[in-house]
Amino acid sequence: MFHIRSYDHIGVRVTDRERAAAFYARLGFRPEPNEDSPHYSALGLINDAGVRINLVYNGTPHPERNVLMDTSAKWPGYTHYAVLVDSLEAVLDWAEREGIAITEGPVVIGDRRTVAFIRDPDGNVIEFDELLPEAGA
Repeated sequence: MFHIRSYDHIGVRVTDRERAAAFYARLGFRPEPNEDSPHYSALGLINDAGVRINLVYNGTPHPERNVLMDTSAKWPGYTHYAVLVDSLEAVLDWAEREGIAITEGPVVIGDRRTVAFIRDPDGNVIEFDELLPEAGA
């Protein structure tokens, strides 16, 4: 038996490498040394906390932008990825300053987290989660 310890990165398919890299730079991501792979159309990005994403820049534009989220058919696949943040309020302030729409939230989910969602220029959904203080702490 094996044990999954963590995840290494998430692949985000985009249509325009430079536009996507510029957007994710606004989120604090920068190209990771030696992680640009033209053979796989993938650019590895990392932030100061060590969170990694790969921009897979071989996407084809689609009229509904995101076929997993914006069509009536519910195709299987990854619909979004979630990142933990220390302050959802800071994310909301940043999004307002940057002119980035909050597409959902903020909303409290259960007793564990408050969340808000945005989209990148290709319509990929990013969820920001702030964990709530433990009850009675």
